[in-house]
Amino acid sequence: MLQLTRHLLAAPLLFAVAAVAGARDPDPDPARSPIWNKVHASVFGGVRFEPGAEQVIALETPQRAEDAAVVPVAIRARFAQSSARYIDRVWLIVDKNPSPIAAEFQFTPASGRADIETRIRIEEYTHVRAVARTNDGKHYLVANFVKASGGCSAPAGKDAALAKANLGKMRLRVADDLVPGRPALAQLMISHPNDTGLAMDQLTRMYAPPHFVRRVEVTYDGTPVMIADVDFSISENPNFRFYFTPGEGGVLEARVIDNQDLKFSTALKFDGGRVARAAP
Repeated sequence: MLQLTRHLLAAPLLFAVAAVAGARDPDPDPARSPIWNKVHASVFGGVRFEPGAEQVIALETPQRAEDAAVVPVAIRARFAQSSARYIDRVWLIVDKNPSPIAAEFQFTPASGRADIETRIRIEEYTHVRAVARTNDGKHYLVANFVKASGGCSAPAGKDAALAKANLGKMRLRVADDLVPGRPALAQLMISHPNDTGLAMDQLTRMYAPPHFVRRVEVTYDGTPVMIADVDFSISENPNFRFYFTPGEGGVLEARVIDNQDLKFSTALKFDGGRVARAAP
């Protein structure tokens, strides 16, 4: 769905971005954003956003980013996941980015909590939004205004040769002691340039082709925990913090695919409440 939506939105949204470029309203009305209105119509159709979003989801962002290429974002659920009630999908939207839909996350009751932390690029002053859908089909929207600019067109922060040598290296990390049946925080770190295709090489004066992580799948003993369809709005060397619910033992596995169809994977095997080893 995410890839199709991007194709549908690309031309009109790029035009809209150009039309509003340079606008620096300190805190415009989030409901009047022309780009958001296009995203709303294309992705959510006639969906009505429910009142009381603050009881369902919270969005944490800085008001002004120190580095527009590495802006921390946290989306936190206000209740734990259960089979009776859970958040099954969260969209992360950056209105004025060249590709506004930065990520689409899928969660299950096995996630424990539908929380996600990551780092994004922001091209210009914009609203950042999180839309959560609960398992009863209701949608909830929260939005913050973030002052940042140039994040998508900024040159890569790492040496290109080193980035290529480390491409696809991943690490999963969890707490030392896990309690079976209790949500546990995990972190996935991916070595990947996540090139936007919009940054000019200062030596060659050429633009590197887009090369970014497009899908992340995390499972615990084969059960989905967190699935993310993402794009170049996610910062270089993508980093995700999320929850899963461990059992007495099992394997936490992460699989990644980028837009050149390169595939990478890593896993951790648990024995009781401790990490036994990195799984092959």
